[in-house]
Amino acid sequence: MTFVLDASVALAWVFDDEASPAADHVLRRLEHESAIAPAHWPLEVANALRTAERRGRLQPTELPALRVMLEGLPIEIVPVELSTAIGALEMARTHDLTAYDATYLHLAYVRDLELATIDRCLRQACEASGVRLAVP
Repeated sequence: MTFVLDASVALAWVFDDEASPAADHVLRRLEHESAIAPAHWPLEVANALRTAERRGRLQPTELPALRVMLEGLPIEIVPVELSTAIGALEMARTHDLTAYDATYLHLAYVRDLELATIDRCLRQACEASGVRLAVP
């Protein structure tokens, strides 16, 4: 079964201080299942890695191994059309989310998929909108 993957989960795989049983659960699921993520997911992950690098949380020498790990996962990046982005705005407004986070929620909602996130606000939005969570 496919599920939607939020960047918060992938970043928990990268940073020890963000690790969680929920993120580990998702990584184990990816051994047998695939995930999808909206087009901004790679940029969100890359931006977090760059920020971590600037703050000294991540050394440039660590990036090649992280790249291999992340690129090796069965994650399909799906395009985000303008109509989809505008449609996600209502969810952003309703649940007080960023447009980026609302796009994960919207994608899971319209495709009737679970959403893997460890972001507290996004988890609450899932519960309020009837989107199933992919993590316990």
